[in-house]
Amino acid sequence: MPKIQETRRLPYSAEQMFDLVADVDRYPEFLPWVIATRVKRDSDTEMTADMLVGFKALREKFTSRVIKDRPRTINVHYVDGPLRDLDNNWTFKDVPGEHACDIDFCVDFAFKNIMFETLAGQYIDRAFRKMVGAFEARAAELYGSSSSSAQSVA
Repeated sequence: MPKIQETRRLPYSAEQMFDLVADVDRYPEFLPWVIATRVKRDSDTEMTADMLVGFKALREKFTSRVIKDRPRTINVHYVDGPLRDLDNNWTFKDVPGEHACDIDFCVDFAFKNIMFETLAGQYIDRAFRKMVGAFEARAAELYGSSSSSAQSVA
């Protein structure tokens, strides 16, 4: 099962970044390959949403259950779609004394079809970096850019 994890420090609060990630309705505006989303159910602590993703002629719909613990974590659990499994976890921590937060993002997935999983494994790192960059660019658009730029946290 391919797994990717990244920790980044961004010049925004944990609450701002939580709000950005939790705003699934807006994903088609800035995330590559996301064509449409539909939030079926939403509360302060849980959401169920569909996401239509596409690349060229390929289109697939995913349904996920999202567990929210504002402003600390967002955990996405796969319900239905073309995969065998998908877990996506976000952790947001304010950095004491700075207007910044550390974001830990992890995605772990498995395709039903081993051929697709092998193919995806060749491109997942680039696709992941593109998605992370899209969230960073959206944060700068919504909250303004800062003289301090994003950085990886070891």
